[in-house]
Amino acid sequence: MRLQNKTIIVTGANGGMGLETVKTLLQEGANIIACDINTNQLVMLENSKLTIYDGNLLDETHVQNIFSKTTEQYPKIDGLVNTAGIAQRATPIDDVSLDEWNKTMEINMTMLFLTCREAAKYMKKQQSGSIVTIASISAVRPRPGLQTYVASKGGAESFSRALAIELAENNVRVNTIHPGPCDTNMLQQFTAKEADSEVTKEEVFRKSVPLGKLLTPSDIAQSILFLLTEEASMITGAALNVDGGRGI
Repeated sequence: MRLQNKTIIVTGANGGMGLETVKTLLQEGANIIACDINTNQLVMLENSKLTIYDGNLLDETHVQNIFSKTTEQYPKIDGLVNTAGIAQRATPIDDVSLDEWNKTMEINMTMLFLTCREAAKYMKKQQSGSIVTIASISAVRPRPGLQTYVASKGGAESFSRALAIELAENNVRVNTIHPGPCDTNMLQQFTAKEADSEVTKEEVFRKSVPLGKLLTPSDIAQSILFLLTEEASMITGAALNVDGGRGI
């Protein structure tokens, strides 16, 4: 029980990585505040230590309410895990619309800003906390046609590093995880419009991983768990590549 009675807010909690993270942290004794616009998988967990909020995390008031209600329910907020995000279908830059660019930046960056800003308010007061954000190994080693997604995930890492130095004096740690190709539904969303998603999964994504296999949501969840625990008490501003060597 490495997180016994710790309170962790998880965004994107209904997705592949998010749901596995929620399950892993619950097993380690944490109180979980799970947030997503769709919560159909979460409601099936039926755990007394799980609180679910559905709604759009781009709504500033909604984000504020989640944090406020959490502190009414529990003494403090020990962690924030940002797994929420959107993929980009592989597309040449000249075919990317402004609307597509804005949507990606809103979900992958603005949402991150809103949740981290709110977390910082509470964590600074309590002089403790850990923030973990899921970015992407593509920010380290880009793939053609994903320029908008790569920009948003590179921004997520830079934003996290800036927060890490800003909040260090308050004993708040901020770290980023760069997952490699992970076997979730989201992976198919990176496939070019005219390409076969299963062929791309095997020939492009799996073969790009030097260790020879796609990552699983559990690989990411275990890394998140580590960064939330006291075992990582001196790690901040780091970008952890959990990618099977994809970034080499």
